[in-house]
Amino acid sequence: MSKKVLVIGYVWPEPNSSAAGSHMMSILRFFKKQQWQVEFASPAQVTEHMVDLSYEDITTKSITLNCASFDAYIQSFVPDIVMFDRFMMEEQFGWRVDKYAPNALKILDTEDLQCLRNARHDAHKAQRSFTHNDLMSSLAKREIAAILRCDVSLIISSYEMTLLASVFKVDNTLLHHLPFMVDLDKINKNVPSFEQRQHFMTIGNFRHAPNWDAVLYLQEIWPLIRKSLPNAELHIYGSYPPPKATALNNTKTGFLVKGWAENALEVMQKSRVCLSPLRFGAGIKGKLLEAMITQTPCVTTSIGAEGMHGTLAWHGAIADSAEEFAQQAIALYQSPTRYNDAQNAGNKLLEHHYDSQQLEAQLLEKIQRTIAHLNEHRNQNFTGQMLKHHTMQSTKYMAQWIEAKNKH
Repeated sequence: MSKKVLVIGYVWPEPNSSAAGSHMMSILRFFKKQQWQVEFASPAQVTEHMVDLSYEDITTKSITLNCASFDAYIQSFVPDIVMFDRFMMEEQFGWRVDKYAPNALKILDTEDLQCLRNARHDAHKAQRSFTHNDLMSSLAKREIAAILRCDVSLIISSYEMTLLASVFKVDNTLLHHLPFMVDLDKINKNVPSFEQRQHFMTIGNFRHAPNWDAVLYLQEIWPLIRKSLPNAELHIYGSYPPPKATALNNTKTGFLVKGWAENALEVMQKSRVCLSPLRFGAGIKGKLLEAMITQTPCVTTSIGAEGMHGTLAWHGAIADSAEEFAQQAIALYQSPTRYNDAQNAGNKLLEHHYDSQQLEAQLLEKIQRTIAHLNEHRNQNFTGQMLKHHTMQSTKYMAQWIEAKNKH
């Protein structure tokens, strides 16, 4: 039976700008594949690189924060499923959904755990190791509360699945592990050979703090690589490059800030090695998945590879110091044998962890099973019911106060 799905977006999807945008599109396409009616609503401003969802047969709606207009809207739409894009949207609209569409399945797409990313960022700024004590923040309390108020939360990383169970004691029935979904049949196998490729590359939205930090870290790593490979260049791609990023462009040292890439896969497959020295962050990394898809071996950190390869070999190398990172990058760049081994490892990872057919079947089964036993599922989550009760009061009256204030 056809269902109506309302997706409440934190931002309008930009699949060419961020992994979050790409992941969102794969979920929207999954909904459409089930012959479900899908509407994407967001309070965000339109952006330069946002996708035109009408090409996907997905309708759109601009909605307003702290405004009763959403109440009338959701009552007229009558969704069977509501998906929130990140916990902030559940905070804003979750109580209204509970009140006006109480029978709708509530899904939270976490993208990555914001509390984990922020805790690691704080530890990095303080130049110390991250510990689980860093997680006990007000942000974590808000995010975990949103997870508990929802029926199902989509978790992108196996590391985060374990963290939610072990540190925050979230019941596994409320979680669903959903990495990036890749249609293996659509992957172009005809990519340039080792000999046809040249130079290094990195890519990432400059507005995302871990990506900007990685560019700064590359300022330290690149001279070590360049010393052994004086003719090599590093091409740095990413949307929304600020002046402080473009100022780093240096043709003499081959440190080239290219900015926006129209086609990320195209620029990646021309490069010989992808560099991704991430020192903090969460979730799993879209750029590293694109490296696997284009068979471009990658050197990254433990944080970069986290939750992406399980017990299987990485498609390149993992290094956590500037010196080792540079050595691994140089070795991959110069050795066709190591290069070939890395490419094979990447193909295995795609097959075992990112096959869209398998992941879509698991997600559909989770959704159908939860809808079929929704009352029982909710009754087993007393903490979530309790949080809903209190949140309905506090968030509701705060929103109504803001709404009244805005009117005057």
